Amino acid sequence: MPSYERPLSPVPYGRPSRGVRRWRRAVGRLAAVVGLVVAGAVSAPAPSAQAAPAAVALEKVGNFGANPGSLSMYVYRPTSLAANPAVVVAMHGCTQSAQIYADNSGLAEFADQHGFLLVLPEQTSVNNSSKCFNWFQPGDTRRGQGEAASIRQMVSHAASAYGGDTARVYATGLSAGGAMTSVMLATYPDVFKAGAVVAGLPYDCADDVLSAYSCMSPGVDRTPSAWAQGVRDAHPGHTGPWPRVAIWHGDNDPTVAKKNADELRDQWTAVHGLDQTPDRSSVIGPNSTRREQYLGTDGAVAVEVDRVPSIGHGTPVDPGTGAQQCGATGTANFIDSICSSHWITGFFGLDGSDPDPGGLPAPSGLAATGTTDTSVTLNWNGVSGAASYAVYRDGTRVATPAAPPFTDTGLSAGSSHTYSVAARDPDGTEGARSSQVTASTTGATAKCWTANNYQQVRAGRATTSGGYTYAKGSNQNMGLYNTAVTHTLKESPAGHYVIADGACP
Repeated sequence: MPSYERPLSPVPYGRPSRGVRRWRRAVGRLAAVVGLVVAGAVSAPAPSAQAAPAAVALEKVGNFGANPGSLSMYVYRPTSLAANPAVVVAMHGCTQSAQIYADNSGLAEFADQHGFLLVLPEQTSVNNSSKCFNWFQPGDTRRGQGEAASIRQMVSHAASAYGGDTARVYATGLSAGGAMTSVMLATYPDVFKAGAVVAGLPYDCADDVLSAYSCMSPGVDRTPSAWAQGVRDAHPGHTGPWPRVAIWHGDNDPTVAKKNADELRDQWTAVHGLDQTPDRSSVIGPNSTRREQYLGTDGAVAVEVDRVPSIGHGTPVDPGTGAQQCGATGTANFIDSICSSHWITGFFGLDGSDPDPGGLPAPSGLAATGTTDTSVTLNWNGVSGAASYAVYRDGTRVATPAAPPFTDTGLSAGSSHTYSVAARDPDGTEGARSSQVTASTTGATAKCWTANNYQQVRAGRATTSGGYTYAKGSNQNMGLYNTAVTHTLKESPAGHYVIADGACP
């Protein structure tokens, strides 16, 4: 295995060893050569003529504690800093700096308005010659290790040194900083309440430079359950709640394919136990950004996707003095479009408003109470004020019964389906969807397939991720993705496979 593919060994304190620094420089040089993570080398629109903004007055923190990732820490303390302020961690893109991100993203403007503390980690050219956060290196993307651990320590320092409220900690970032936002939400869901990923990627998409290239473009396609499992494995002891996530992506992004917005959505909706059909869709901002929202069982927006039309790779900004304007376009990768920081601040609930409650609450107690060869009967607890209910099968609305129970008919024998239910008010407006339940019809005979892992994947009975093979449906780990490992898979119901070595008829 080439040396640049080896995971980075975490360094508990201080500066990395000379060997680690040499290895990190090699990774950074390779990343720059192949264009994997260089946010600055993209075809963003040329900056418009604009007076340079006044530089945001950042403070560099010389010693914030354990720093195994060898990052730098900067903070912006507005003069109106609130008592026990919320903490927003903002991570720059490749070739950028904490100062550039603070000066152009607009986040400092909203810190001034709402009194939150802005923490800006900064990558060094020693770690990565293009100053990209190493979102694709396992040694920097695991809980308690490398750059992820350093950023976590910055949050702890913000609480002890500035009185930051540990119950209101958020993360956002662009490109590699957006991918690192995914890392922080996955590895420290007990620390971060919400995050906003701008032109970023799902967590655990890559584990070396070469796989990072595929993740960025054309993108990696995994099932929502497989993506979600990667997040759950990042902190196996976490029992919730999970961070809320906003996803911002340009429709014409040539660097990080827009497919990644869909994969991020799949990952975080599945983590929250939601399907991938939006509960609400709308258009926001001066450029008609398309917003899709997915409501949690509490009625609040758990996941949202904001698709920005006609822009490439960068942070959407909208220079000006209006209430929904912010940022500057004098630097590459800050694109005149919509002030994403305004909407992100609102998504975090830092503008004085609460997250949108989303109407009627989710029905509770959804359960499959009976099955036949061709039907599934569902029951749930009624919701006060509901005039009817919307029943979703595999993400598609199939019926609007007036009250429970409901029997879904016309199904295939031995098929498996996932259901959720939402209450509807007298105007037909749906509230939050219930948690999901999966039910299988009866009548099918189990099928068995014995083959090596390569053949199982080729036949569509398994998927591969990170060099390993996983059975579709059950997501059981089948071992390395090669021709040397053989398993028997049992299919029951259709499309759901479990390992059945020696136990299949």
